[in-house]
Amino acid sequence: MNELIVLVGPTASGKTALGAELAERIGGEVVSADAFAVYRGLDIGTAKPDPVLRARVPHHLIDVADPATRYSAGAFVRDADSAVAAIRGRGRRPVVVGGTHFYVRALLWGLFPEPARDETLRRELEQEWTRAPDVLRARLEALDPAAAARILPNDRQRVLRALEVCLAAGRPMTELWKEHFQSGPRHRFVMLGLNPPRAALHARIAERVDGMFAAGLLSEVEGLLAGGLSARVHALKAIGYRESCRVLAGELSAEEAVRKATEATRQLAKRQTTWLRGEGAVHWLAGRSEDMVAEAIARVEVCGGTGTGAV
Repeated sequence: MNELIVLVGPTASGKTALGAELAERIGGEVVSADAFAVYRGLDIGTAKPDPVLRARVPHHLIDVADPATRYSAGAFVRDADSAVAAIRGRGRRPVVVGGTHFYVRALLWGLFPEPARDETLRRELEQEWTRAPDVLRARLEALDPAAAARILPNDRQRVLRALEVCLAAGRPMTELWKEHFQSGPRHRFVMLGLNPPRAALHARIAERVDGMFAAGLLSEVEGLLAGGLSARVHALKAIGYRESCRVLAGELSAEEAVRKATEATRQLAKRQTTWLRGEGAVHWLAGRSEDMVAEAIARVEVCGGTGTGAV
């Protein structure tokens, strides 16, 4: 059995710990599918697995990118394919732990051929974003509700690209993705999902955000900026980092930053949960199981690597 084991769920649902323990139990290695954990120097706010855990269980695609550059989904697919091949070459099993579901989708199904970039249309959209970003977000919600649900409201690049695809193709990007799925997945896979009760998830989110700021997130960001990193780079748009930049710019107090980061994380978790509930390939693990690893292993053995659903 050489299928990918893919673990998904909303942020703070416990994927990192479960993924590492699962990999350890089955002789595997973890492939991180997190769009911000790839950046070197962004440690506290991305909740990377700690050095002790990474020494015990090999993790891949963490600290592989310069935060001054933007790491893309295409780069992730290339690097993840290499990591998966190397893991299999060692006779071990790849366990993909996904916080960025677009990355998981790209790895399993490939990046579909989008319409070519229309520079005139893009300039018009960029100008409109500068004037009224809320209007563009509402426009995307009307044209492609599914895409709007999974893209962060302040993710300018992805909002603009989704709109550009809709307008250039005359159809929602989500529809194009669905057609793309008909060609079948690039990898056989078993997808497991975590979905803790809402109250428990909110408590975990609050604890995580409080812990990040207590652990020195502001100092980490201050060091990145002092080292020459611009506050405008994509890496610092991650939740926690953007609020920290505003604190250091004198726009927010530390208490306000914690509150805003907590609320933003809750909103992200809600979007992620909504998206995953609409997917057909997820085998949901019982959120309160005493032995989640045993349940995950049983699911893998029963389901096999069919890879018949979309993510």
